[in-house]
Amino acid sequence: MLQPQANVETTHSAEDDPRNADIQIYVDGVLKHRDDAKVSVYDSGFMLGDGMWEGMRLYNGKWAFFDDHMDRLFDSCKAVSLDIGMDRAGVLEALTMTAAANGMTHDVHCRLMVTRGVKIHPFQHPKLSQSGPTMVIIMEHSKPVSTLQAKGIRLATVPQVRGLPMSQDAKYNSHSKLNCVIACLQAEQAGADEGLMLDPHGFVNTTNGCNFFIVRRGEVWTSTGDYCMNGVTRQKVIDLCRANDIPVHERNFSLFEAYNADEAFLTGTFGAQTPVADIDGRAIGTDGGRGPVFQRIRELYAALVQESTR
Repeated sequence: MLQPQANVETTHSAEDDPRNADIQIYVDGVLKHRDDAKVSVYDSGFMLGDGMWEGMRLYNGKWAFFDDHMDRLFDSCKAVSLDIGMDRAGVLEALTMTAAANGMTHDVHCRLMVTRGVKIHPFQHPKLSQSGPTMVIIMEHSKPVSTLQAKGIRLATVPQVRGLPMSQDAKYNSHSKLNCVIACLQAEQAGADEGLMLDPHGFVNTTNGCNFFIVRRGEVWTSTGDYCMNGVTRQKVIDLCRANDIPVHERNFSLFEAYNADEAFLTGTFGAQTPVADIDGRAIGTDGGRGPVFQRIRELYAALVQESTR
C-alpha cells in the first residue's frame, strides 16, 4: 500500500495525490498495479545499477520535449551497448499505453527506466544478461509543491564531486547514482535541502539532483557542462536566453561568484526552475534567489512548454 510521505521537502517534492495509490506500472509490456510491479533480483539494474532512465512530463496529452529526451536515452544506451529492443515509436507506444491505462493527460511525471536485463549469474559481466532488456515505466499525477517557489531551496556545498569522464561520465543518466545519493546525504547532514557539487577542479558544477544557474548583473551563468548531466531543461533555458537577448554564459566560476550572485536557481524536468534562497548559509539576492531574470526565464519556459504540447 502507498505509505505517507515523510516530512521532507526537496526539489522533487510533489503535492499529495491519492490517485497515485492505484497507478498501473508498465513492466516489459505488461501493466501491473503498483503493489504487484516487480523486477527480478537478478536484474542488472537492481544488481549493478546497469541501466539508463529518463524523467519526462506530460502536459495536455503530449510529452514535453519528447525528441530531446529520446536523443539522450538512445545516445546513452548506444554508448554502453545497451539495446533497448525497440525504436522511438515503440517507446512512445509504451508511454501512451501506460498513460491511457491510468487516465493521465496533464501534470504527469514519468520515470522511464531501461536496464540490461536479467542475469544468469550474479556477476558483473554484461554478457551474463542474456534475456534482453528490462523496461519499466512509472507515471504519477505530480505537481511540485507550491512552497518551493515561495521559499526557495537551501544548498550546501558538499565534498562529493561529479567526476571526470573516464571515471563515470556525468552525461550518462544512469541508474548508478551513488555519488549523487552521497552528496544528498552530505547536504542533509549540513542542514540543507540539496547538495551543491563542484567539478574535479573546484569550480561550481551542479547539484545532486538538478542543474545550477546564477544571475550576476543581468547575466545568466552556468557551468561549462563538461562535468554535469546536460539536462534537457538546462539546455532549453540556455536556448531561451539566447533567443530573447538575455546574456548567458557556460563557464567556469567559483563559490565566490555564487555567494555574491543576485539570483540563483535550479533547473530540472520536474520543477522547471526553482529559486535558490541561500548557499552555505549565505542569502542569495534580496528575494530568496528570485529576481527579474529568473521570473522572465520562468515565463519564457512556461510558454515554450505550452507551445510544444498544444
